[in-house]
Amino acid sequence: MHVFFEDDGQLKAGTVLADNDTSLQVEAASGKRLKIKAGAVLLRFTAPSPSALVAEAQRLASGLDPDFLWEVSGEDEFGFDDLAREYYGHAPTAVEAAAVAQALAAVPMYFYKRGKGRYRKAPPDALKAALASVERRKREAEQVERWVAELAGGRLPDALQAKTVALLHRPDKQSLEWKALAAACEAQQTNPLALLAACGAIPSTHEYHFDAFLTQAFPRGTGFAAWTVPPPPPELPLHPARAFSIDDASTTEIDDAFSVRELPGGNWELGIHIACPSLAVAPGSTLDAIARERLSTVYMPGRKITMLPDPAVAAFTLAEGTTPPVLSLVAEVSPDGEVLRHETRVQRVPVAANLRLDAIGEDFANDLPSPSDPPWTPELRVLWRVAQRLFAARGKNDIQRVDYSFDVDWTVPGWGGEPGRVAIVPRPRGSPLDKLVAELMIFVNSTWGRRLADAQVAGLYRTQSAGKVKMSTRPAEHQGLGVAHYLWASSPLRRYSDLVNQRQLVAVVTGEKPPYADNDADLFAALADFEATYAQYAEFQDRMEHYWCLRWLLQEGVTETVATVIRDNLVRFDRLPLVLRLADLPALAPDSGVRVGIVRVDLLAATLECRYAGPA
Repeated sequence: MHVFFEDDGQLKAGTVLADNDTSLQVEAASGKRLKIKAGAVLLRFTAPSPSALVAEAQRLASGLDPDFLWEVSGEDEFGFDDLAREYYGHAPTAVEAAAVAQALAAVPMYFYKRGKGRYRKAPPDALKAALASVERRKREAEQVERWVAELAGGRLPDALQAKTVALLHRPDKQSLEWKALAAACEAQQTNPLALLAACGAIPSTHEYHFDAFLTQAFPRGTGFAAWTVPPPPPELPLHPARAFSIDDASTTEIDDAFSVRELPGGNWELGIHIACPSLAVAPGSTLDAIARERLSTVYMPGRKITMLPDPAVAAFTLAEGTTPPVLSLVAEVSPDGEVLRHETRVQRVPVAANLRLDAIGEDFANDLPSPSDPPWTPELRVLWRVAQRLFAARGKNDIQRVDYSFDVDWTVPGWGGEPGRVAIVPRPRGSPLDKLVAELMIFVNSTWGRRLADAQVAGLYRTQSAGKVKMSTRPAEHQGLGVAHYLWASSPLRRYSDLVNQRQLVAVVTGEKPPYADNDADLFAALADFEATYAQYAEFQDRMEHYWCLRWLLQEGVTETVATVIRDNLVRFDRLPLVLRLADLPALAPDSGVRVGIVRVDLLAATLECRYAGPA
């Protein structure tokens, strides 16, 4: 005795070895022995053999038209053997019945299974939709095959070109474009980045890295949402001295400026003036929502993404020739720079000049006046004396390291025809101008940190202990700076933490209720989001500076350069902010000079391969 049965959704045939009423031991046509339930048996037959039945039934089933079977079947539930009897016009043989069973099982969109060997034909609308879906999938498969063929030929299909950024950085793995790209990569044993680059889909390595960041940090794009123009700030008293700012030439968000005025008796009045958008940008406003979402301006060589829209920045920036509202720290200082007393004021200040770093020089560090001194040198001398006293009071050593300025000229072509030629200029930390600005900013931020702490008002403080810097709503020592209180409040146009702190400070100064209470949930959320986002932006800036260092090596045709050993096989380039490991570096003492050969630069991967070329 043989049986035709269902097993794991498949139709099989085999010879009965043992029949135990509720179950059977069967040797399948393949030779494998199976234990099946009696309910799984569809047919019992004595001839032909199981293998012959399966083969002949498959041949007959291939000739059965599913559309015809659907047309002749009734609306009610039916068995496969009933349909076989109607189709062949007589009691079906085992082969004929098995053929109809296989034909019905092969087209589930035509016939819905309702039990052992039983079916019901699909409703007309459902069948039409199913057949359309099958046809669509067939067309899609053919489309994918055509795209794969184009990719194999080194050509980028138009459909993939339109979605290159998404395919590289945020692929929808259910899309046809990704399926084609994945299939082409598998066939060529490569990865999507390499394949798309080979097809010319990445004309700019810079835009590749920039788009990767935007996809992660600005998935909805860098455009600003609609915002309402804030009301004008209230009428404020005017500071009696002219102010000037000190910034890089590319700075548009001018947050801080300084003023110096001689007082009767020989002392000086020093003013540190910070732009005051908090007077108009209220918590919960549309402009605040924009700043709350972005949390900081994003910096990178050659471009930036501002925290606030340009018109909002223009309304509060300390631009030359304007009298913007400011939060000022006004201090009386002695002729030798000692701070005698200070107070915080909400006022306006006349901004007389926006000085640029590269045009100031260091004449102010010389106490002897000269007829050739640039404008504002006398005021800078007063600030310099104050900065020196502040530095000494903190008890910290001079920082001896070199920072670098990256200047990208987008108007000229760079390496490989990509727009942008970069200049990388060393800027020693601890120079007089660097120290002057840094000390005054530490002074204002530490003073205002203490002001909030003394008033027992919450803020976003920056603390450091055991070498770890973190943010907190509670004041604590910043050991690295040598100050008892510290927060960021000097860049409210560029950092949301500073805008939050400025709101609290203005409330304390004016005697109003602070917007953020102690243990305020919104304050804690802003702190957590700001820390994470600021770290993300800083990491991106580091990546892009690294990229532009690699661009500079190619741009200048550098094949060998000089570096200094840090330790083991780790070296630092003398000309660029690049640190890397030389696998073939011999054992050398730290600070040894070495020559480094440039082997390979990969701008897409942003990697650099070098070799040891000998002592410097």
